[in-house]
Amino acid sequence: DPLGEDAQLALYVCYELHYRGFAGVAESWEWQPDLLRLRGVLEDRFLAALREAVPGGTDVTGDLDALLVEPLGARGVSHRLKSHGTWERMREYLVHRSLYQLKEADPQAWLIPRLTGQAKASLVAVEFDEFGAGHGDRVHARLFADLMAGAGLDPAYGRYVDHAPAPTLATVNLMSLLGLHRSLRGAMAGHFAVLEITSSPGSQRLARALERLGAEPRCVHFFTEHIEADAVHEQLMRRCVIGDLLDREPEQAAAVAFGVQATNYLEARWSDHLLAAWDADRSSLRLPLDA
Repeated sequence: DPLGEDAQLALYVCYELHYRGFAGVAESWEWQPDLLRLRGVLEDRFLAALREAVPGGTDVTGDLDALLVEPLGARGVSHRLKSHGTWERMREYLVHRSLYQLKEADPQAWLIPRLTGQAKASLVAVEFDEFGAGHGDRVHARLFADLMAGAGLDPAYGRYVDHAPAPTLATVNLMSLLGLHRSLRGAMAGHFAVLEITSSPGSQRLARALERLGAEPRCVHFFTEHIEADAVHEQLMRRCVIGDLLDREPEQAAAVAFGVQATNYLEARWSDHLLAAWDADRSSLRLPLDA
């Protein structure tokens, strides 16, 4: 199963060699030919499953416009947490998201050398903000670590990988897959645009959820930091990054649309997993939080 536990964990382990690696594992494994061949097979199957699951096409504007309209009665994880989420469920949510947020914007940085002109300049502007605008204590990954500590969770990088089910791993693996392949640069631009477009309203709901639960200010700060910043990033990604990319390479429209659709598809699977578990009054994680 290309979206199952074994395949997604194997991909996550392979990709992690390009980030911070593993204690006791030689750094030379990052480019070990046999491992790359195995990763290639897993990637092909992952991509094939995603392409089969989404409609495809080249209507980038339509796909992005759809993200700006929230249907009445929207039912998502942030909506649930805002309205009546418990502290236990909020901590679960943070564990799921920690797999990406503790390396926030790192996968997308691989897109920088694959762009030129205004697209590159605007992407760097977005990444500059994500990495704290030159201030180490404001790097978004650092802010998320502070949030986790304030929520009584272990902020160590990679601490909760074993807790993460396949739907969570898949959302992060998509970022790594798109970032590591130049041929998927259009899809990475589409993916990043989805994150920025959907971030502000979701962050607003999560900030309110944390305030309702009486969380520490450092917990709320991570999300309030994203509300205004990502509203600006949305415009930069859509008009300046994707707009300029497609002006230069109009043939990338199908790839950009695929990146948008694949991101939405995996996020919806992840949301369904969490809500189904919570509706059944059970944890959405593979292991209990004290494990």
